Amino acid sequence: MRTSRRPFTVAVIWAATRYLLLLCVFKVLVLPGPDVSSDVHVIYQGWSQVLWTGTYPLDDVTWQYPPAAALAILSPAALPFLPYASAFFVLVLIADALVFALLMYAAGRPGKSLNGAWVWTLGVPLLGPTAYARYDLMVTAVAVAALLAGARHPRVLGALAAFGALLKVWPVLLLVRAPRRAWTTAVVTAAALLVACVAAAPGALAFLTFQRERGTEVESLGALVFQVARHFGWRGRVQLNYGSVEFLGPYVPLVSALAMALTVLAFGWLLLWRLRVRGPGRPSTLADAAFTAVLLFTTTSRVISPQYLLWLVGLAAVCLAFGRSPMTRPAQLVLAATAVTFLEFPIWFSHVVAGDWLGLLLLTLRNGLLVAASFLACRRLWHSTSRSRNLPPLPVQPTRTTEPSTSR
Repeated sequence: MRTSRRPFTVAVIWAATRYLLLLCVFKVLVLPGPDVSSDVHVIYQGWSQVLWTGTYPLDDVTWQYPPAAALAILSPAALPFLPYASAFFVLVLIADALVFALLMYAAGRPGKSLNGAWVWTLGVPLLGPTAYARYDLMVTAVAVAALLAGARHPRVLGALAAFGALLKVWPVLLLVRAPRRAWTTAVVTAAALLVACVAAAPGALAFLTFQRERGTEVESLGALVFQVARHFGWRGRVQLNYGSVEFLGPYVPLVSALAMALTVLAFGWLLLWRLRVRGPGRPSTLADAAFTAVLLFTTTSRVISPQYLLWLVGLAAVCLAFGRSPMTRPAQLVLAATAVTFLEFPIWFSHVVAGDWLGLLLLTLRNGLLVAASFLACRRLWHSTSRSRNLPPLPVQPTRTTEPSTSR
């Protein structure tokens, strides 16, 4: 009886927390700090108006997304009876429900666990209304579907990863442990979609130039250098730049370059791990590797926007959907980092921008949790695949040629 009630309990908690998120984005409940839904009301809706004219937003440097992102921005048109923002929030809720349903379905299969559904149920509301006020949850839904299908259907994994990468780049990391069939399908799918986007409207590749101009955002790991340095006379400033609040001034290009170098080193480690590991690995290895790769990418990025934590929550949920994933502790650290992120944005974002003791404490704690999760995930991925590679073969039972003894 107790086991049968657990799915009902997690479903009730999912429904209750999503109701609260909807109250927040529809401004029935108003939280301290900046209005997180303004991106949808102003930026997304503005982009949609430009996209409907048949071109990408070429005059807006804040358009820094791959060409298929236009589908997410235009998606509220699927609900023409609702205003743009309301339709967007409803569609994000549907994507959220889809992820929850996939994880609940996976929990009922042999060798799977309900822990993945719990991680998703609790992790998304920990980020607060930002989870529903960005299109990242839609991208995460594609990534979760890709990983859950990947073990049995590599070509589905490849196609969904390619589609996700053209929505927001990072889902390409789902392929870090994927078989060759998945990579082949991904390349073909990505090429076809890219050609279609380029043919459909001018400016499909403009995001490459706009992204290149990004600096060090105030919430990133590298930003901690300037958060501390400005208390000791560093002559720089904080301002809105290329769509995010960034540090501008002496040594910022150097720290940005060092962050990119750190990302390269992280992917060098992933390449070494990938070349070292042979064989099928554990049932969860595909998801564990994707989670570790995205975690490294996020932690070392020049920009750690709050919604990036949604990616990690979704991939952590897939890892823990497997009954014996080694990523339990890194997933717990990610959930803790998500809760702290909600405090630093939007609740006390003014303190982060001002760089006072509270803002510095929040950023140090959040980024410290991400660093700890990254190191632990790398360590557990390395050791878990080493053990699976070195497991001795199962003994072969000899065929009996005589009657079995009855003396036992």
